[in-house]
Amino acid sequence: MSRFRHGLAARDAHIASLRGIIAILVMVCAGLWWGWQQAPRDLTIHNPPDLRSGSTRKWWEIDPSSVYAFGFYIWQQVNRWPANGEVDYKRNLYAYSPFITPSCQIYLENDYENRKNRQELSGRVRGIYEIPGRGYQTDSVEVLSRDAWVVTLDLAIDEQYAGTPVRDVFVRYPLRVVRADVDPERNPWGLQIDCFEGVPQRLVVPDQEGEDA
Repeated sequence: MSRFRHGLAARDAHIASLRGIIAILVMVCAGLWWGWQQAPRDLTIHNPPDLRSGSTRKWWEIDPSSVYAFGFYIWQQVNRWPANGEVDYKRNLYAYSPFITPSCQIYLENDYENRKNRQELSGRVRGIYEIPGRGYQTDSVEVLSRDAWVVTLDLAIDEQYAGTPVRDVFVRYPLRVVRADVDPERNPWGLQIDCFEGVPQRLVVPDQEGEDA
């Protein structure tokens, strides 16, 4: 009888150990499932435009050329008034708000009100574009930190009223761009414009003096 009792005890101990192992495996699987659920489903990878020599980088690093492209594109769209500046500028500030920091949004809204009060918006058509030969260069983007950059944009501003040119100037904008992975649904770039790192400067060109940016 003793031999049978020892056999039953050994069986029960083995069953208990198997149950313990199963419980541990269940907890491990639950932990793996939770980690899988917390992992991001989408990643935005910024690659330099020329990949002939290959590219090795950490996935969170943003190439300066991508920062420049973002800054130029958003700033150009915000300042594009195809029909009436009083309507278009206000609409742009709302449409592109995910790409602008809250403090910069306030600054631009104040700029809108000031221009409106000075009668600089109603009926005006505006477009800005890169000055030929002054596009992206290695010194166009200054890296302040992993999450902040200064983008230097040399742009031409063209404004018309009732088909008559009223402003044609060249301006250098020192735009501050920051990382902002807060709303990937509305801002897949993960970047925002934080207005100016310094005062925009009028670029001196022949036969153009005394106009504001």
